[in-house]
Amino acid sequence: MQDLSAWAAPGVMTDRFNYGGAEYRFNEQRTLVGVWHSQLKDIYQQSYFNVLHKQPVGDWVLGANLGYFIDKDDGSARIGNVSSRTAYGLFSAATGGHTVYLGLQRVSGDTGWMSVFGSSGRTLGNDMFNGNFSNADERSWQVRYDYNFAALGVPGLLAMVRYGHGDNATTKQGTNGKEWERDTEVGYTIQSGSFKNLSLRVNNATNRRSFNSDFDQTRVVISYPLSM
Repeated sequence: MQDLSAWAAPGVMTDRFNYGGAEYRFNEQRTLVGVWHSQLKDIYQQSYFNVLHKQPVGDWVLGANLGYFIDKDDGSARIGNVSSRTAYGLFSAATGGHTVYLGLQRVSGDTGWMSVFGSSGRTLGNDMFNGNFSNADERSWQVRYDYNFAALGVPGLLAMVRYGHGDNATTKQGTNGKEWERDTEVGYTIQSGSFKNLSLRVNNATNRRSFNSDFDQTRVVISYPLSM
């Protein structure tokens, strides 16, 4: 219904984005493998391979989210050469109300990780509120801690804090760029009564980058599902 572009070059437009893929769950639904391919016509092609796994170990549940992207230019290559490989691993360990995460990510090749301009989501392992450490050559890591207060008898109350750091980034400003982001969030979902499932989340993000302006943001998010 409208022209599209890539985050790498928002002013270069195309009229088509095609994608398809498949996912398969097995191992008592604890393991998922996925294969996807997309094309932003005449700009880039992207292949994505993903493995998700959760493994109970005593009172703990260990998790792994592994992904690998292959990006290359497509057709008439309207933004020029596109060539990158992006690998990530996001590992977790949960017990009681506690969950801790460690994320590792690496972008290699001549360009950064590709995505459609204006899109958002949590595809990369080190996605955060305002960044995803996806510049060319960038190496990044993340540590995160979540707590579910249902373990203390307060269902619906959640809290999260995380910190991500990237270095060796190549941008228009040069090489060896560095950045970090710190996120915090507290959310509550009403469990009963007239406003059951109404949720309120407050999150804060702080970004510092050697190759771009600093950034601070606080968001208040209210959501309420309507049943028809």
